[in-house]
Amino acid sequence: MSTQRQFGITVYGATGYTGQLICEYLHRQYPTDGEVKWAMAGRSQEKLEKVAKEIGITQGVPFVICDADDKESLDAMVNNTSVVISTVGPYQLYGTALIAACAAAGTDYVDLCGEPGWMHEMISSYNKAAKESGARIVFSCGFDSIPFDLGVVFLQDAAMQRLGSSMPRIKGRVRSMKGGFSGGTLASLKATMASAAKKPELIKVLQDPFALTEGSKGPEQPSGAVPIFEEDLNSWSAPFVMATINTKNVHRTNYLLNHAFGRDFVYDEMLLTGPGEQGEAVAKAVAADKSMAKSDLKPGDGPSKEERENGSYDLLFAGSNDKGGLILASVQGDKDPGYGSTSKMIAETAVCLLKNPEAASGGIWTPGAALGQLLITRLQENAGLTFKLEN
Repeated sequence: MSTQRQFGITVYGATGYTGQLICEYLHRQYPTDGEVKWAMAGRSQEKLEKVAKEIGITQGVPFVICDADDKESLDAMVNNTSVVISTVGPYQLYGTALIAACAAAGTDYVDLCGEPGWMHEMISSYNKAAKESGARIVFSCGFDSIPFDLGVVFLQDAAMQRLGSSMPRIKGRVRSMKGGFSGGTLASLKATMASAAKKPELIKVLQDPFALTEGSKGPEQPSGAVPIFEEDLNSWSAPFVMATINTKNVHRTNYLLNHAFGRDFVYDEMLLTGPGEQGEAVAKAVAADKSMAKSDLKPGDGPSKEERENGSYDLLFAGSNDKGGLILASVQGDKDPGYGSTSKMIAETAVCLLKNPEAASGGIWTPGAALGQLLITRLQENAGLTFKLEN
C-alpha cells in the first residue's frame, strides 16, 4: 500500500449526490482523526466549494481538480493519496483510466460498482499490475455488495466456530428493504445492457455466476429467475434485481479465500414475499415488474434526507449442510440502502484499508476477502449495520 502521501483518502466525484453524502459522513465521523486526512476531488473548483459550503465544511478539507479524461490529473490525484473513493460511474464509461492509474501507482481504491462485465475486464487487465504495485482495488463497496458479501463471511465464520466446517449451501434472502435504487445504479444497468447489445460475448459473462473467479468453476447454481415457494423458510421468494452482481462477488470472495466456503459452495439471493396466496401474488408481481428499466432516474437523482433517514433493510442468510446443520444470520442497516447506508459503507471501507495496511496484499479484491471481520467490526461500530446470529 502507498505511504507518505499528502492525503489518506480522496473522494473522487465529491460533487455528485452520493459523493456529497460520503463527504458529509467523513466530515462528521472523522473531524479530529489525524490519520484520516481527506480531500474532495472533482472537475470544478467552483462546484467543490459550493458542495463544501452546503455540507458545512468551512476549512481544513483540500480540493483536488481532476477529470476522468485527463491522464495527467488522474495520475497527480492517485500519486498524492493513499486511498481513492470513486463514485464516478457508470464505471464502464468513466472508470477504466482510474483503475489503470491506481494499479500503476500502488494506490488503494474503492467504488460502488455493480457492473460485472467491466469488473471481469478489469480483473483480466489490471489484477497483475495491482499485485505488483501493492494497490488494493476493492469493487462493490455499497449496498451491492457489502451486506451480502459480509453476511456470508459472517455466517461461515460462525459455522467454522460451531461445527468446524463451512456451510456448503447458503440462501441470501431480503426480508425487507425500504428505500429506492439510485440513479447511478440505473445508469450502470442501462450502460451494461447497451454494452451487451454491442458485445454479445458479454452476455455469457453476465449469466455466469463464476464470471469473476478467473477461470475457477463450481457446481450449478440456482437461477433465482422465477418465483418459488421455499418450505424451509415458509415463504414465497421472488427474483432479486441485485442478485446478478452480489452472487458473483460472493463466489469471488470464496475463490480469493482459497475456497474457504468449499469447492461445492452453492449460493443464491431472492426476495422473501411471505406465505400463502398473498405471498405468491406478490412474488409474481415482483417477477413481472419492469419499472426499473423504464425509470428516468439520472445519476445524481436521489431521495430527500427524510427519506434516507427513514429507510432500512433486513437480510437473512440461511446456511445448511447435508447433516441437518442449520445456521441463520442476519444483516440489518439503519438507512435507505441506495444512499444513506451505501455512503457510510464505502467511507468505512476506505478508512478500514487506510488503517489496516496489513489486511491484504495488492490485487483486485472483494470487501469480504480483503477485510472480512475488520470491516464487519467497523460497520457495526460506526455505520449503523448489525450482524447477528438468529439461532
